Amino acid sequence: MALLFPRLTSGEDAEVLRVGPAGLTWRQLAGRVAALVHELRARGVAPGQRVGVWTQGSMDTVVALAATAAGGFVTVPIDPKLGPLELGHLAKDAQPVVTLAAEPGGLDGRIPGVPVVPAPTVERAADVAWRAVDDQPLLVLYTSGTTGLPKGAVLSARNVAFDLDALAEAWGWRRDDTVVHALPLFHVHGLVLGLYGSLRNGAGLVWLPRFSVEDVAAALSPGGSVFFAVPTMYHRLADAAETSPALVRALRAARLLISGSAALPTREHERLHRLLGRRVIERYGLTETLINTSVRPGSSDEAGRVGRPLPGIELRLVDDQRRPIDALDDATLGEVAVRGPNVFTGYLNRPDATAAVKDAEGWYYTGDLATRRADGSVRIVGRRATDLIKCGGYKVGAGEVEAALLEHPQVVEAAVVGRPDADLGEKIVAFVVVRGEVSPTELTDFVAKALSPHKRPREVQVVDALPRNAMGKVQKSKLP
Repeated sequence: MALLFPRLTSGEDAEVLRVGPAGLTWRQLAGRVAALVHELRARGVAPGQRVGVWTQGSMDTVVALAATAAGGFVTVPIDPKLGPLELGHLAKDAQPVVTLAAEPGGLDGRIPGVPVVPAPTVERAADVAWRAVDDQPLLVLYTSGTTGLPKGAVLSARNVAFDLDALAEAWGWRRDDTVVHALPLFHVHGLVLGLYGSLRNGAGLVWLPRFSVEDVAAALSPGGSVFFAVPTMYHRLADAAETSPALVRALRAARLLISGSAALPTREHERLHRLLGRRVIERYGLTETLINTSVRPGSSDEAGRVGRPLPGIELRLVDDQRRPIDALDDATLGEVAVRGPNVFTGYLNRPDATAAVKDAEGWYYTGDLATRRADGSVRIVGRRATDLIKCGGYKVGAGEVEAALLEHPQVVEAAVVGRPDADLGEKIVAFVVVRGEVSPTELTDFVAKALSPHKRPREVQVVDALPRNAMGKVQKSKLP
């Protein structure tokens, strides 16, 4: 029986995790995981039930995420910055039996009807039945769509194991690698690739709960060999590296520099290549499919490309009627469709939404537009819809921000778009029709309190009316 995290059974004293000054060996991690699994079962939580994890920046959070996965529970990672509207929706939709929190003080009651359990810090004998690679749910990850409330994408253990194994083959991900990243642990990039990928491949992980240039340099210098980051982080690292030879040396020491969650601008690609003498590797994926394609280390793929499909994943471009497009000229646009063991099982409680994006043959229609070359290399050029904003590595649904703005008593109408930004990739810009007097700052603060702070508009423009077509639909392309 193949285990999801096979090295957990090794009993080795080699270090596997480091968070700040705290470190754990494989033996210590297995003992902490076993203690938490027993705690959950003593509270009546059975394998296969959903368990929330409040993803605070601590080693206890990392252990909780490892334990819920390795112990056979279904993990529901929760962003501690969620606003009350988002948190209430998640609790109602996912209905976790309990929520684990490293520091539960003040959290009780914020997740309606769900008891909050502190993550135990003791160890015990690793005598649990470790999670096997199977088709049962492993994760529920909430993803913002272009309209409506976030949907919970259900990923199985096989989805995750297959994709991580394919990435290991594509990147040459080895046991002696140490991954360094400062990404949050409530979405694919930080949780699945960063944490689960390290545990799956038997590699080390240094997690930085907060991003800083200094902490990244310090973490890479002692032996960090693989670095994960989003374009905003690479932008700030490039700025700092212009005047810091020590940072340049630290980044050069890493075997792989990998960027994802949004496109890395060509300008940053070239700047980093000039400073470091190497290319940053881009890959392409979604919450529902994990990673589909990647540039291979040493490839001649130029900036702006996301590489070829991973082993075992089929990818094709389709037209508006979902008919395959045969052109491989790097000019013909089509929607990306993917099929393989990486594709999620569906949206929690939303068979209608699942059927809209995944057909009977297993093809998942991503909504992303791309071109493709004869060698299979893919270039992503945008979204079919205009309402998914990639801001600072986060995916933000414009509909969520619009709905929050319309909760303000002075806002009559709202339209939200993404506009290019050198630091964030895209910034959130809101156009509003208001009654009476209200300042842009007040509206920005209102959204930041109702939703996650990163979903607040960076710019608010008050207009007399929103442009609409004959059917009453807002025409965002005509906004100033």
